[in-house]
Amino acid sequence: MSESRNASEISEAETIRLGVDLVSAARRNIGFLRAVAESQWLHEKATVVEAIRRYDELWMPLISDLTVVGSTTPMVLPPLDVEWVWFCHTLNPVSYQQYCESRFSKLIGKPAIFDEENEEYALLRCKNIWTHKYPSEPFENETDSEMPIPVVTNEEILVEVTKHRFLYSKISEAYRSEIVYLIAARQRYKGFLYMVQSFCDECVRLVPASDILLMWLTHQSYPTAYAEDLKEMEGDMGKVVTVWESVKEKEMKETKILWERAFDQSYEKAGGEVVLDLDRVNLVKAPVYWEISDTDVNTKYKSMLPRFLLEVCVFVRVNSRMKATQQTSEFLRLGMLRCHRELKLEKSVSNFQYDSWQKAWHLYCEFGSKGIKLELRHRGGYCFKGSSLQETVTFHWNDLLRISSLTLERGVAQELRIHASITPPVQAPYLLKCVPDRVTDDSGVMISDVILRMNRYRPQEGRWLSRTVLDHAGRECFVIKIRVGEGFWRRGDEAPSAVKWEDRIIEIREGSWSYVADSIGKAPVQRKWLERQHQKNH
Repeated sequence: MSESRNASEISEAETIRLGVDLVSAARRNIGFLRAVAESQWLHEKATVVEAIRRYDELWMPLISDLTVVGSTTPMVLPPLDVEWVWFCHTLNPVSYQQYCESRFSKLIGKPAIFDEENEEYALLRCKNIWTHKYPSEPFENETDSEMPIPVVTNEEILVEVTKHRFLYSKISEAYRSEIVYLIAARQRYKGFLYMVQSFCDECVRLVPASDILLMWLTHQSYPTAYAEDLKEMEGDMGKVVTVWESVKEKEMKETKILWERAFDQSYEKAGGEVVLDLDRVNLVKAPVYWEISDTDVNTKYKSMLPRFLLEVCVFVRVNSRMKATQQTSEFLRLGMLRCHRELKLEKSVSNFQYDSWQKAWHLYCEFGSKGIKLELRHRGGYCFKGSSLQETVTFHWNDLLRISSLTLERGVAQELRIHASITPPVQAPYLLKCVPDRVTDDSGVMISDVILRMNRYRPQEGRWLSRTVLDHAGRECFVIKIRVGEGFWRRGDEAPSAVKWEDRIIEIREGSWSYVADSIGKAPVQRKWLERQHQKNH
């Protein structure tokens, strides 16, 4: 494992002291932005204009009266529409500070409220104060979308609110709310601030990775803490690309070079990608769909076990300049530690560079695969075919999760340095497949000579087609039975007859087969009739 200094190893004296718990604050902001994104009424033009009026004319004077410079921010929270406008306004720290200073002669901060009970208390307290101060103004935004759009009272704030309409799309991945991810993101944000302090004169603009951007936006949303923490860097932060600005490839490359120079690590990581088109709304679905609810939607079927996914990034760098320039027959092969044994992804060593980290693989993996292994191999092994193994390194998911940065670095044969990072595993949608199975009788037992002998050659009554439902790990979850025949089968003229369409039945039985001999078994006990189909004969 490399002993190079990383962002988590910067001393407190070297980095910026943060005056707000960014981990809890970011988690709260993600939930808040999700609620905003799901509230379609909040984005109607008339509603937005009214929310800006309420923020500008009602809320800010109210919170200003409660705010005492140098004391703790009052524990009050405005209604959702006003809080959304407030949040958007704070994401432009310069404009927000000028607004506060010009109107109230002080910077107005936001209370650090991170749990539901305190949030409910702060909202209720605000409602009481609001009702007393503004008896003719409703606490909630009651604007009708069909009403004429009122006159905009503050164009500058309207621009900010409109600009951040789709902000949640940039941080909507399920893993971003995980505590371990946010702790790692906070470490990287502090490293980014250290880099800005140390090298800002050497770069025109710096591009934040997505995890750093999340922390930066969260920091900005608490304006008094942000202003105090970065008062010595106020001019430097103007060089950092904001969330909706367009980015040039040169700026992104310069940022990566400075990060590697400061920490000798790859700038990008799993869950911390650098997006070239920051100004575009991310409406394209990810390669793997893993949007989930906060809780497991399946509480009924115990046979279904949850499935967990994580994102993996592997970066490689060559140790020797000479090794990087010469052609070689060596290559890296990536495989899984468990499952997917046939997966073999290969990259030639000559593809990697000496002076920078290069992304070799970006994967989405099942947590049950345990980890990845990387083999350094030499082409032309036995009888000049295939390849010979030189060395193997492994990265276990559990080892990566134990490290606060969620990253590990290992060396291979003193030639290569490999940097692996993951996102925390999060529950993903269930992945099921249905496979044909044996025909069964009315009791759910497979039709077989074995069963016939066990029943002393008593014929099996009825015929049902069966399908077995398997989960992502190949475990049997359900057995689907479709009644297609009735009667007995005996040698001779007697045979089951097809049932009429209106008499066809579909049963879905929860559980797995009970095997009595090799692959011969009995369907799980029926607990409930899930569907009875009555169809007409076409």
